[in-house]
Amino acid sequence: MRKAILLSSMLCIAGLSAHAQTFRGLDKSPMDMAYYPDNFAHDRKGDEKALIKVTYSRPAKNNREVMGKLVPFGKVWRMGADESPEIKFYQDATFGGKKVKAGSYSLFAIAGATEWTVILNKDVDFWGAYKYKEENDVLRVKVPAKKTDTTLENFSLQFAKDGNGAVMNFGWENTVVSVPITF
Repeated sequence: MRKAILLSSMLCIAGLSAHAQTFRGLDKSPMDMAYYPDNFAHDRKGDEKALIKVTYSRPAKNNREVMGKLVPFGKVWRMGADESPEIKFYQDATFGGKKVKAGSYSLFAIAGATEWTVILNKDVDFWGAYKYKEENDVLRVKVPAKKTDTTLENFSLQFAKDGNGAVMNFGWENTVVSVPITF
């Protein structure tokens, strides 16, 4: 009887081990996180609190034409790849001159050659922009798009201190867009 129980237990453990070792392959666009204050989780001091966190995926250019092609002008685009990026405000703020309540929002944009519309939307946890609904926008802000001399291979997002607030900078290929934020 003991041998039967022991054998059954070993078979169950072996079956669970085999199942537990099956993983989905890596995403082509790695997920990243940007904080304000910049590099918050790494450089956190004492009781310091984060003010903003963005979780997003970083697609690569991979010899493709990005602006106007991969990121089409005039159409809603999730800022990044895979899941819609999520921006979390830990306190009420002003985003691009418009008030936003503390909370989590998805982050979208409508790219243009010289101006972008950056969108905060109350729907979160969706893949891409396929289920985007304009009626769920919390706010939209228009900001200028600037050309750079250097090429950004991966879509990138980073915060910088600016006076009493911050600037959310994001860019890809040879385009950079900035949104001012105050608290």
